[in-house]
Amino acid sequence: MTTSIPDRGDDAFAIRPAERADLLAVVRIENASFAQPWPYDAFERFLGEPGFLVATKGDTEVVGYVISDVSSTYGRELGHIKDVAVHPEHRGDGVGSALLSRSIAVLASRGADSIKLEVRRTNDGAKRLYREFGFEPLRRVPDYYEDDEDAIIMIRKLE
Repeated sequence: MTTSIPDRGDDAFAIRPAERADLLAVVRIENASFAQPWPYDAFERFLGEPGFLVATKGDTEVVGYVISDVSSTYGRELGHIKDVAVHPEHRGDGVGSALLSRSIAVLASRGADSIKLEVRRTNDGAKRLYREFGFEPLRRVPDYYEDDEDAIIMIRKLE
């Protein structure tokens, strides 16, 4: 299923499940977005999962992605947004918000009663976006990232 993102001028975006042909573009966005990017095979493992979505411009240009899943934890279904990024040229276009919104809907449809994510302590833009979607800081994890930066675990309860 493809979902359109509100049109911003001449650029129309859509969100759809990731396909093998998208992986190289996803890895390029990952590398442009993070100091410690996931390798190609990490993305490959999520192909076919409902929580691996891409945002495209036109029919083929991948401009962002999100990976999320649901796991059972102590008898509850916990959604986990594992990775989300938008190509630098398309940040501020609403792509990240649309991906996050669609990911939350997918996790809810798969039975999640809450969703967690990790964010770098210094990533104020991402933390602001997550708060807009109802995520609240839960705790800090010291030295979470390979460069010893702390992570903030954020959580959103679903109704």
